[in-house]
Amino acid sequence: MASEEASLRALESLMTEFFHNCTTNERKREIEELLNNFAQQIGAWRFCLYFLSSTRNDYVMMYSLTVFENLINKMWLGVPSQDKMEIRSCLPKLLLAHHKTLPYFIRNKLCKVIVDIGRQDWPMFYHDFFTNILQLIQSPVTTPLGLIMLKTTSEELACPREDLSVARKEELRKLLLDQVQTVLGLLTGILESIWDKHSATAATPPPSPTSGESGDLLSSLLQSPSAAKLLNQPIPILDTDSEYICSLALECLAHLFSWIPLSTSITPSLLTTIFHFARFGCDTRARKMPSVNGSSQNSVLGQERGRLGVLAMSCINELMSKNCVPMEFEEYLLRMFQQTFYLLQKITKENNAHTVKSRLEELDESYIEKFTDFLRLFVSVHLRRIESYSQFPVVEFLALLFKYTFHQPTHEGYFSCLDIWTLFLDYLTSKIKSRLADKEAVLNRYEDALVLLLTEVLNRIQFRYNQAQLEELDDETLDDDQTEWQRYLRQSLEVVAKVMELLPTHAFSTLFPVLQDNLEVYLGLQQFVVTSGTGHRLNITAENDCRRLHCSLRDLSSLLQAVGRLAEYFIGDVFAARFNDALTVVERLVKVTLYGSQIKLYNIETAVPSVLKPDLIDVHAQSLAALQAYAHWLAQFYSEVHRQNPEQFISLVSTALEAITPLISSKVQEKLLLSACHLLVSLATTVRPVFLISIPAVQKVFNRITDTSAQRLPDKAQVLVCRALSNVLLLPWPNLPEGEQQWAVRSTNHASLVSALTREYRQLKATAILPQRKVQLEDTKVIIHQTLSVLEDIVESISGESTKSRQICYQSLQESVQVSLALFPAFIHQSDVTDEMLSFFLTLFQGLRVQMGVPFTEQIIQTFLNMFTREQLAESILHEGSTGCRVVEKFLKILQVVVQEPGQVFKPFLPSVISLCMEQVYPIIAERSSPDVKAELFELLFQVLHHNWRYFFKSSVLASVQRGVAEEQMENEAQFSAIMQAFGQSFLQPDIHLFKQNLFYLETLNTKQKLYHKKIFRTTMLFQFVNVLLQVLVHKSHDLLQEEIGIATYNMASVDFDGFYSAFLPEFLASCDGVDSNQKNVLGRNFKMDRDLPSFTQNVHRLVNDLRYYRLCNDSLPPGTVKL
Repeated sequence: MASEEASLRALESLMTEFFHNCTTNERKREIEELLNNFAQQIGAWRFCLYFLSSTRNDYVMMYSLTVFENLINKMWLGVPSQDKMEIRSCLPKLLLAHHKTLPYFIRNKLCKVIVDIGRQDWPMFYHDFFTNILQLIQSPVTTPLGLIMLKTTSEELACPREDLSVARKEELRKLLLDQVQTVLGLLTGILESIWDKHSATAATPPPSPTSGESGDLLSSLLQSPSAAKLLNQPIPILDTDSEYICSLALECLAHLFSWIPLSTSITPSLLTTIFHFARFGCDTRARKMPSVNGSSQNSVLGQERGRLGVLAMSCINELMSKNCVPMEFEEYLLRMFQQTFYLLQKITKENNAHTVKSRLEELDESYIEKFTDFLRLFVSVHLRRIESYSQFPVVEFLALLFKYTFHQPTHEGYFSCLDIWTLFLDYLTSKIKSRLADKEAVLNRYEDALVLLLTEVLNRIQFRYNQAQLEELDDETLDDDQTEWQRYLRQSLEVVAKVMELLPTHAFSTLFPVLQDNLEVYLGLQQFVVTSGTGHRLNITAENDCRRLHCSLRDLSSLLQAVGRLAEYFIGDVFAARFNDALTVVERLVKVTLYGSQIKLYNIETAVPSVLKPDLIDVHAQSLAALQAYAHWLAQFYSEVHRQNPEQFISLVSTALEAITPLISSKVQEKLLLSACHLLVSLATTVRPVFLISIPAVQKVFNRITDTSAQRLPDKAQVLVCRALSNVLLLPWPNLPEGEQQWAVRSTNHASLVSALTREYRQLKATAILPQRKVQLEDTKVIIHQTLSVLEDIVESISGESTKSRQICYQSLQESVQVSLALFPAFIHQSDVTDEMLSFFLTLFQGLRVQMGVPFTEQIIQTFLNMFTREQLAESILHEGSTGCRVVEKFLKILQVVVQEPGQVFKPFLPSVISLCMEQVYPIIAERSSPDVKAELFELLFQVLHHNWRYFFKSSVLASVQRGVAEEQMENEAQFSAIMQAFGQSFLQPDIHLFKQNLFYLETLNTKQKLYHKKIFRTTMLFQFVNVLLQVLVHKSHDLLQEEIGIATYNMASVDFDGFYSAFLPEFLASCDGVDSNQKNVLGRNFKMDRDLPSFTQNVHRLVNDLRYYRLCNDSLPPGTVKL
């Protein structure tokens, strides 16, 4: 014993030293190694058993249990059966003796270790494992311990995490399912008896004036006064022990429900009991019990009771989240909904003492969260099932949901409820689309609820009604590219838009008057503008007035966004029917934008510049953005009236342009400037009126942009304005025949526009070859950047347009393109410039390659191929960081466009493209772990194969018809093999995105070109690929792609099932190390010779799982074990 005693003392001092804050990392590593070596010894568990029963040191206990855990999960197979019996009997005895005194985390760990033994040995060698748990639960002294064991068993055996053979996993699940009815019965009994015992003693409060709770709604929900009465009993006050047992029982139920199927073993009495406990969460009295002797014990108790409500709701939500509901369970489900809606009615009930909001604020936050989850599951999963029950009052439910939503105490809670409404509106919309016949009936049923919802959501985004809450929202910090305020507004407007889609007239008549009110205030500001010495000033100074103006401007800004969001509901088939409403809106918007630009509110002095100035700028910018949203409506208006009387249309567009042009100036704030530019682009691109070019305002913009002495706009704005002007000249006018398009004049104008924009750039050609000083080089870089960003945008915006537009565009750009090509070699070592140039060339290739013509395109590609030598590629990829890699990626993208071109034009480049990929780029990146350039390279190789299949396989139609014996001719075989080899290599690398992409490419080539069936693939590569894929599954390195790998393996194997079963599988098993021949035979036998996809992939996953399991078992055998 002395040695055990001494070991224990030594271990205790080691552990204390390890966790002491003065111990160095070096020393910690030494101790760790010592402990690991001790754990690996055969028989170490005996010491650990002694340690557990003799120490009070938590660290030592935890370490000892870890040794047991390792022994059971990794080495159990090699433990002699006598030792196993001893461990199986000692550990439970230890647990029973000490469970009351052990710290909870040690007790839970010991439970897990015992359950781990059960996972290995029950029922064969540990037949009383489960009966012991049931006995513990039934004996009052050990009920909590039994429940912890039960929950751990459910966690560890129903969905085992560690490796077990598939057969064992299936056996465990079956064994557990056999016990479900007994277990649920026991848990029901525990919860019911505690409830009943304490209900009897609960003092019944005197009937309060508001206690007519089993009101009309409740009776209609529950269909029976007795059920309503039952749910109205006062909630019992539980002692701490009972509360603890109930919380454990509910935790067990929640885990059991996560994996057992819905069936009649989940009885009505169990469901009712769970609902009784769910009431703990919504009873504010339960959390505020009268404090005895002023002790704070009660508030803690109150929280515990709230927690029971949370746990009960978790159980309900587990059941709710199952979509597959057997017929016999539907009635239970209906009853569950009725009971939950009774709770919902309870927590949204107003009485004299409480508003709904203060009631919700008093409830546990987690309870509210669970309740919202329940409502979301109800609407998303079960509403379509329940709506058809005549006894379920859907409209009343919506009324409760409405109260619940608009009294949420937190923003997050409100967002979650808005999501539920969005789900409901989507459900309604799709229901109406599928049942157009009774559309009116459906809408009439819900109309009042939707109008209420719309009004309330609109009120919630207005400071006028909701200032306190809105001011809490953060409008500074960006999260996912939007601030909290923007997210709030956007989610609210989505709900408004969905209601608009269902009830257009109602929605419009609700929104427009509110917009009008705020517009009146804004348009009335003109009378307060006074001229002062320095300019214009807004003569509103009283603090209260400024605050009211601030709120009104913020609301106007939000409502303008709302009006813009609804633009899509005025076009298409409903254009004529809703024409007058839309016209009213557009006229107002045009008037407002012009007013803002004329009295220059964006430059006005105000009493509170830090608040009111941004407000005025925002309203102006939002009015332009809202008008831009109606561009498609304006285009449709144009096509309807252009023949008869277009005066009204012309007036709208001309006025809008008058509002835009004063803002296109480098002196205007960028937010406002960009809104004006975007509106100009939409008018030029979407509406395209013939008369645009002749409007003085537009000519003014032309002059400003082409005047070299004028100050250049900020980059973004410059690009947008140039795009708009280019589109005015290039895009075909709608509603006019080809003969009336005036291409000749427009072509001349476009050429002079581009010539003016590129003047400085074209002059670089002469000087670029000379060596440049640093300052000069920076200036040159700025010119290149400014010019190419504009040109690239011009090309991109017409790349999908008619041939004529693209021809004119290329004619205007031709000289600049040639200059770019001449400059390229001079800047090959400046990766930031090369990056921009290649971006420009990529856009040219994507949009104008036909117009550039073959000879010039060839010249460009040849120049690039010459410039990107092996050394240059290596320099870019290895030494220039991300910019260098981007340059190479763009070059490969250009080649992707080239190899995809149909016809014979670019076919001569294929050999040099493939050799560039395989001999220059691939060797540089193959061994690098970084994913840079790889995705682009493999996409290029895929496009080479996909679009140029005949370069490798020359089969003619005739040959394929006569192909009795003749195999297809193969050309360029070495290149094909090298490409396939590269794909194979990529599957051995850790990058999961590349793996997924390349697997998809191979599968696509098989679907489109029958890749796996080609002789060269079938005979020399097929089973190499299958082998790699299986190894990847065994190593669990790309587990997220299990399904895709399984399907690809099937597609490859199915080309030659006979070969797969007779040759590949036996060879694969023979080459597997870490398993003996008997285990290999079992693995082979278990792989059934199925030829359908589901069975085959199931067999693959079974093989992989069991192979891992056998390896684990064999690793755990002591050295020198003889295997028979």
